[in-house]
Amino acid sequence: MSDNAANYEAHRTALLMVDPYNDFMSEGGKLYGMIKPTADKSGLFDNLRKILPAIRKAGIQVFVVPHHRFHEGSFDHFEHIAPIQALAIEMKAFEAGSWGGEFNAEFGPQEGDIVVTEHWAQNGFANTNLDNQLRQRNIDKLVLVGLVANSCIESTGRYGMELGYHVTLVTDATASFSEDEMHTAHVVNGPAYAHAILTTDELLKKLPGAPVF
Repeated sequence: MSDNAANYEAHRTALLMVDPYNDFMSEGGKLYGMIKPTADKSGLFDNLRKILPAIRKAGIQVFVVPHHRFHEGSFDHFEHIAPIQALAIEMKAFEAGSWGGEFNAEFGPQEGDIVVTEHWAQNGFANTNLDNQLRQRNIDKLVLVGLVANSCIESTGRYGMELGYHVTLVTDATASFSEDEMHTAHVVNGPAYAHAILTTDELLKKLPGAPVF
């Protein structure tokens, strides 16, 4: 699905960069090997190298939407630990104070970006200040990139739609743990909530100041 009517005005649009941690995006990270096959196939890293500078040049605000960093004991006494949280506990994913829990130098926040508070499971809006940060700036269009397609990207996008935002998925600027998960995120589930599902090249052509052919 492509929303040809979408107009990504700089003052109304935000790029949400989800979970750009070393554990995901740097060789040697705890989850890097798990996302690498789909990242290589989608061209995730090269496409982010196109998107991020183009977004910033267009004057669109970048929001970094980070997952909860693992701390010893941070899930103690939780009655209902979700499977994804149990995996994070087992792997100590994005451990606070560790290299893996630091933002990737290339894809993490740059000067002028906004880092929102950490989400505890998958939804970048749940128990964070993301909605407030967006509404205070009168932003109503969200472009989601980062990791992973069928969990944090999908959950954040779905809830963004429920809150009244225009949601854009960029299929080749994300990755997941399997091709089945990528297919489910973009082909099966995406059309149920996303207003636009674009490739990187399609998105770049729609940004303010993009060349007209």
